[in-house]
Amino acid sequence: MIQIDGAYGEGGGQILRTALALSLATGTPFTINRIRANRNRPGLMRQHLAAVSAATAVGHARTIGASLGADRLTFQPEGVYPGRYRFDVGSAGSATLVLQAILPPLLTAESDTRLLLEGGTHNPFAPPFDFLDRTFLPLIRRMGIEVTATLARPGFFPAGGGRFQVDIRPCLRLNGFDLLQRGSVNRCSAAAVTAKLPRHIAERELAMIRRHIPLKDDWLSVIEVSDSPGPGNIVTLAVESDALTEIFSGFGRRGVPAEKVAMAVVAEAREYLAADVPVGRRLADQLLVPLALAGGGRFRTLPPSRHTRTNAHVIQQFLEVDITFDAKADGSYEVAVSSRQRATD
Repeated sequence: MIQIDGAYGEGGGQILRTALALSLATGTPFTINRIRANRNRPGLMRQHLAAVSAATAVGHARTIGASLGADRLTFQPEGVYPGRYRFDVGSAGSATLVLQAILPPLLTAESDTRLLLEGGTHNPFAPPFDFLDRTFLPLIRRMGIEVTATLARPGFFPAGGGRFQVDIRPCLRLNGFDLLQRGSVNRCSAAAVTAKLPRHIAERELAMIRRHIPLKDDWLSVIEVSDSPGPGNIVTLAVESDALTEIFSGFGRRGVPAEKVAMAVVAEAREYLAADVPVGRRLADQLLVPLALAGGGRFRTLPPSRHTRTNAHVIQQFLEVDITFDAKADGSYEVAVSSRQRATD
């Protein structure tokens, strides 16, 4: 039984999600204490309980302490059981984060899986569906998996009510990869989405982005959503390079001008473009688990966040891998995941 300190490092919900995913993948039970201790409202929130519930269903697991506000949880899986599942966060909590707890073990399951996830698909505290679909999953497909995500309905914070489907055709073994060069940037495009809000919000966001990053007219789009349960706004900037597509996003909030929302996206994209690295900070965090399960891989990125380093710490409690962060002279970092067993062969 692995003992995990939920207050370690960044001390948030990612520690729990990574532990659930790797517990399922390895069949190793764990107990986590001081769950989300570094948050203003520590303990299990509804979104985290949804992740526990999903992992429990996929692993036919036994849990102790799975209740709202709990700061301690024991999780004991029986295995990994592919199939058809529906999971509902029951709030605007991120459904894409719930997916993080169950996708990794299903990548090498014995048969196909179809997941229907409901809740927040565009939440300011989590990767939006666009990032999942256009940035993360294409890289997972490079590892030998057939996996697709389809958005049925967006769900914005605070109303939620979004829905998307994920279909997974697994493989026996994941293939690691190296992602060290970005290559040429072939296109930058921006999209501003509004639901039950004035169109001018989206138009102002795109105008601000274009003022700072040169974009062609047909690389800008305003999307007005009619079937969202509640109001919402997201603006995304996609940087399409030879290596991958990186997505940067900002969310409209009451009292925050559209121009300020757009400028935050511009600042993040500019930093990424100036660094000439293929992998952004958020993607760096999410690549660690699949590469660790594959037994190896490398990528170059911006200086890693505390979130990423915390994730590496949790991974190394479940898997015999080394994860190193090598600072380069140009300010970038090369992140390497390697199997300890292979290193001694």
